[in-house]
Amino acid sequence: MSSSRIESKLPLEVLEELGTDHKPVIVMSEGNDPRVINGALAAYNKGVCQIVLLGSELIIKAEFTKLDVDLPSGVKIIDPEKSELLIEFEKEYFNLRKKKGISIEEARSKVKEPLNFAALMVRLGHAAGTVGGAVETTSTVVRAAIQLIGKSDDAQLISSCFLMYPKGAYPMVYSDCGLVIDPTEDELASIAVMAADSCKNLLLTDPRVAMLSFSTKGSATHPKASKVTKATKIVRSKNPEIEIDGELQFDAAISPEIAQTKAKGSPTAGTANVMVFPNLDAGNIGYKITQRLGGAEAIGPILQGLVKPANDLSRGCSANDVAQMIAVTVLQANRI
Repeated sequence: MSSSRIESKLPLEVLEELGTDHKPVIVMSEGNDPRVINGALAAYNKGVCQIVLLGSELIIKAEFTKLDVDLPSGVKIIDPEKSELLIEFEKEYFNLRKKKGISIEEARSKVKEPLNFAALMVRLGHAAGTVGGAVETTSTVVRAAIQLIGKSDDAQLISSCFLMYPKGAYPMVYSDCGLVIDPTEDELASIAVMAADSCKNLLLTDPRVAMLSFSTKGSATHPKASKVTKATKIVRSKNPEIEIDGELQFDAAISPEIAQTKAKGSPTAGTANVMVFPNLDAGNIGYKITQRLGGAEAIGPILQGLVKPANDLSRGCSANDVAQMIAVTVLQANRI
């Protein structure tokens, strides 16, 4: 796997470091938003992708005028209300959703919604990936992705992860911090496998997975801790190539000194770079503590388990957040 000089960089810098002539098309479902426009332009100017902005051509071009920037050749504007792709998309949407009782008239209306239009662009090969969520909620972003792009055959469920860049430490993957509320042991194992893949594909380094709990190696006895231990065994049996251990407390997962005391001999403890949380309470709280008190940069939620990439932004995102999430989507598109 690649060197630490690459793994320590943010996704946009990773793509610059790798250098490639392949520039996939990423479609932005909320192309009217100034943060999206600025972030998309930043990613495009780094030479890592082509961009499609969905929305009003008048509004988007006015924003470029404010920036005193000409519309680049590799940045296209599509108004879903007027696109020549609508007939193709109506047929596809109707075929996908007709078992749910949708009419062709409803399909004609639904495909004009930007999230659905963007997902269909990805599904039908007009774009390699999509990013949304600067305006829409996570639930609507994920719903469009699941319904229209679809789950990968080798994924048990759709989950999410965050890339975490703590100050003074190496980058990590935290999962699941955004979607799966209370995973079963099988689902937790699936999340761990997907998070390990995210580590390889996005941080470009070998994953060392810690299955987190309030217990380390039987220090406490409880069904919640047992679930984590069972999930770890499932991953080991089905994916023996993944370096994984659990159950581990966070300090044992991250500190070599504490690992020597609590989990001596563990292949992962003390050096873990993939943190798999036992439920959404722990994951969501954990990443926000790391971000807000620890000063870590957090990129996500990144969706795991889709056939093709679609990713979610925070509604409080900045233009830089948008640019980094586009880079994440490019990295996924290059490897899925």
